[in-house]
Amino acid sequence: MLNNQLNYIYLHGFASSSQSLKAQKFKKLFASKNISLIIPDLNQNDFYNLTLTRQIEQISSYIENTPNSVVLVGSSLGALVSAFAAEKQEKVKGIILLAPAFYFFSHWLESLDKATLNTWKSQGELSIYHYGYKQESLLSYQFIIDGKNYDETVLKRPVPTLIFHGKNDEVIPIKSSYNYAQNRKWVKLIELDSDHSLNDIIPDIWRDIQDYGELRV
Repeated sequence: MLNNQLNYIYLHGFASSSQSLKAQKFKKLFASKNISLIIPDLNQNDFYNLTLTRQIEQISSYIENTPNSVVLVGSSLGALVSAFAAEKQEKVKGIILLAPAFYFFSHWLESLDKATLNTWKSQGELSIYHYGYKQESLLSYQFIIDGKNYDETVLKRPVPTLIFHGKNDEVIPIKSSYNYAQNRKWVKLIELDSDHSLNDIIPDIWRDIQDYGELRV
């Protein structure tokens, strides 16, 4: 599917960074085909004020200002950003979603105990371990308020979509990807024997990405 006339953009996950292990592995794999993989920092040096809206606007602005068509490669929450960005950006010709965080806010909130959630809401901020920064970082409750405004059922643009999801995903159950793909004929779901990170099977994912003809432009 690879085409050096396209811009490939990798969107990292929540509390991660452009230097994540997975992002850098894919950067090297794309480079082996003489294709540059663009990896923006979705933290924008301001994790505290992170929202889904801000990430979508950041990527949408880049897409609008590039003359080339685009394929988005999103990991976890970055995959959710990819799906919403692709909905209104005609330049996006395909999306590759790695353990996409569909229904992220409901899944995540269910994992938090009520005391933690109430403290976050009352104090307006919560300390989150940031894997990119390798330290605890504060996140505003606005992240939750903003996220509740998004509903995956509105995603109807038939963009060729390839989803990789681990059957042992401990963060976002694979059922969320089944539900997403069910009534969208342009979506292909590949289930894998892996967890949420998918780090142990990147070579397999890379092979399938290259073989997926629907994303050829």
